[in-house]
Parts: sequence; C-alpha cells; structure tokens
Amino acid sequence: MVLHKPENKHVLKAFDLHGKVAAVTGGARGIGLEVSRALAEAGADVAIIFSTSKDASTTATEIAEANGVRCRAYQSEVKDSSQIESTLQQVAKDFGKLDIVVANAGIASHHPAEDYTNEQWSEIMKVNLDGAFYTAQAAARIFKPQGSGNLIFTASVSAILVNVPQKQAAYNASKAGLVQLARCLSVEWVDFCRVNCVSPGFIATDMLSVHPEEWREQWFRMIPAQRLCDPYELKGSYVFLASDASSYMTGANLVIDGAYTLP
Repeated sequence: MVLHKPENKHVLKAFDLHGKVAAVTGGARGIGLEVSRALAEAGADVAIIFSTSKDASTTATEIAEANGVRCRAYQSEVKDSSQIESTLQQVAKDFGKLDIVVANAGIASHHPAEDYTNEQWSEIMKVNLDGAFYTAQAAARIFKPQGSGNLIFTASVSAILVNVPQKQAAYNASKAGLVQLARCLSVEWVDFCRVNCVSPGFIATDMLSVHPEEWREQWFRMIPAQRLCDPYELKGSYVFLASDASSYMTGANLVIDGAYTLP
C-alpha cells in the first residue's frame, strides 16, 4: 500500500471534517481545549480525553451544542498504556470508528539539570513521551485494521532549541524525542496513517501564567512577534493537519512561534 490519496475537491471542502471522529488527549483545557473546539467547528465528532479536569463533561456538552456534533468526555491516564488503549477502543466503539487522534497531553517542570530527582525526570517522560507513544500505539491498533487514520502530536519549540532563562532539560528532551518519534512512525505507518507534529512557541495558557514576570519580559525580548500566542490561534493548524488539505504531509513538524526560533 501507499500513502492514502484523497480525491481532488474544492479547497474549502478539503478542510471539512464532517463525518470524521477525533479524540484529543488533554482536550479539556489549554491548547487541547482549543483543538477540541476547532475539530468540532470543522464538523468532526470529538472525544475529549482528560486526566484531572473537573468540568470536562460540561465542556463537551457545550462544544456539542455549539457545533451540532457529538462530543463526549472520557477520563483516562496516558501514562498507563492499558488505560489509554481501553479508552480509545471505547471511543471507537461509542462513535463507530476513530479517524483522528491528537496526542496533546503534556506537563512541564523547571529544575537545574543537576538537581532533578529520578521521580521528577521520570514523571515528565512518562507523560510527555511515554504517554504520547502509548496513545499513538493505541491509535494505530485501530487505524491499521481500518486502513486509515491521522495522528497529530503536540510537541514544542523546546524540541529544537534551549529555552532561557528557565531550566527544563527534561521537558526539552521529552519534546525532542516526541518530534523524532513522529518522524519514525510516519515512515513505519505510512500505508495506513499520517503522523505530524505541531510545535507551538510561547502560548498563553495556565502552564505559562505561573512563571515570574521577569521571565515573561525576557521572552518578549526574544520573540519578534512581541507577544504570546493565544491558544485559539493554533486552531487552524490542527484542522489543516487533521484534514485532506494536508494529505501529502506526513513526518512534518509544524513550528508556530511568532518567529521565536529564527533569530
């Protein structure tokens, strides 16, 4: 088999996700919430997968009603391979199929490299890299028998540079590993699944809001765009990668950073 080739269609139709079913890990807040909204706005039915959010079910109901699609919330833990596999299998059963999986769940912490405990290092890897792989593996076990699927990882510009002034070697390493994982899977699974990454720069989410103001001032000096990105500004990139508009795109890392990585 070769990489799936859709029929030629009107360009706006190529972005249309009606009839598709998508699942988004970490889909109840931050970037993941905007991805869930974006896919629903493009017409997909959406499964929001969350770990600790207290209002995921309410959010799913709001998304469903606003867009005339099905949207349900599922609690699961990506760092538990059997749990995330069971969840994705349940999503496929409940919705009748599964076409798109966005492996978005992630965490960050900041420690000097020499001070990391084994537990601190391991927790980052378990969620950001192991959890992403377990999610991808579970998705592939659905996509392969179907003959098609689409996997999108949320990586980070931290995969291709060293952020300052914060010290976050574990986070950076996990995201660099994730980008390389996507490249590997895009080749291994080319006959039944496209695999791509989105690597955002500094995004205005709760993950950044806790940092000292002097850090933010330094970031602004390094970002040519001179501002943070709002999560909703990433919506189009995920719809693009999830849709036939990017049908020949696999193994790519789409960097969206206000030119932060260029100077």
